[in-house]
Amino acid sequence: MNHSPSCSRIPSSRHRVRGFTLIEIMIVVVIIGVLSAIAVPLYGEYVLRGRIPDATSNLSALAVKMEQGFQDNRTYNLTGSTTKCLVDDATTGDIVKLNNTNKSFQFSCVATSDTFTITAGGRANTMSGFEFTLDQKSGKTSKGKTGWTAGTNCWITNKGGC
Repeated sequence: MNHSPSCSRIPSSRHRVRGFTLIEIMIVVVIIGVLSAIAVPLYGEYVLRGRIPDATSNLSALAVKMEQGFQDNRTYNLTGSTTKCLVDDATTGDIVKLNNTNKSFQFSCVATSDTFTITAGGRANTMSGFEFTLDQKSGKTSKGKTGWTAGTNCWITNKGGC
């Protein structure tokens, strides 16, 4: 039996098979799956933490306007109604409009002649479950989603608290 080398069915070193084996592809899929399982929840928390300054910065700006109005009028409430603040709505003649065009938070204010509380409540589908408040004494409170810890007299900024 005489076999010539050109008829051999075993691939020679100069005719290598190119491509990936099934096990190599499966290892890559597993690695991508593990990375995704870690990255997606972390990114979601990152997005939430990035939206919190929308509430806190607007609350601080509104509190400054309330104090400016108090200096001019000696009251936080021009109308005598406890449902309106100096900053309630520019269309009604009050000092400045609440920023209710914010995509993440709905702002509201309650005032008497010598007190006020401004609240930023999270909107559904973006910051649902979050609530931040600020009063005339710079008292801060906050509530977060399940798993987020709120501190005392501070605004929650991440899952760990203030």
